[in-house]
Amino acid sequence: MSFVVVDVESDGPIPGDYSMVCFGAVIVEPTLSKTFYGQLKPISEQWVPEALAVSGFSRDDVLGFEEPAMVMQAFADWITENSKGRPFFISDNNGFDWQFINWYFHHFLGNNPFGYTSSNLGSLYKGLVKDTFTNFKHLRKTAHTHHPVDDARGNAEALLLMKEQGLKISLK
Repeated sequence: MSFVVVDVESDGPIPGDYSMVCFGAVIVEPTLSKTFYGQLKPISEQWVPEALAVSGFSRDDVLGFEEPAMVMQAFADWITENSKGRPFFISDNNGFDWQFINWYFHHFLGNNPFGYTSSNLGSLYKGLVKDTFTNFKHLRKTAHTHHPVDDARGNAEALLLMKEQGLKISLK
């Protein structure tokens, strides 16, 4: 099994009505060198300016991005080429990130290589330290910039540190 940390930036709160602007992914292994970055053309005329601003892109910028079907196929191919066994989705906010990735995979490719499950990085840390009021974000080494590869890498770094602290995951 390969753990894949994913981060999504969007122009609104839900897929379908709004668009995934870009996303990044990192395979969790010691070097964190296997990364993916995709920028997607909007699928909707609706967008929330404040949400889009988080990504650092303008509406004109995103209108020039790649067709979502092509990006999602490239991501599926990258997962197949870079993961060992079943890929497992992890993110800082899997309630948000998962909904976009899952919707886009099913809408554009008809299936999701991650299957039907995901895990929340914060919840893993809370269980590890047995404290529901704690936060893992101090474990990140890479700054949280809202570039999704940076953010996914920082979260993967945190997951590797959690493993060192006793979280039972296999990186084989």
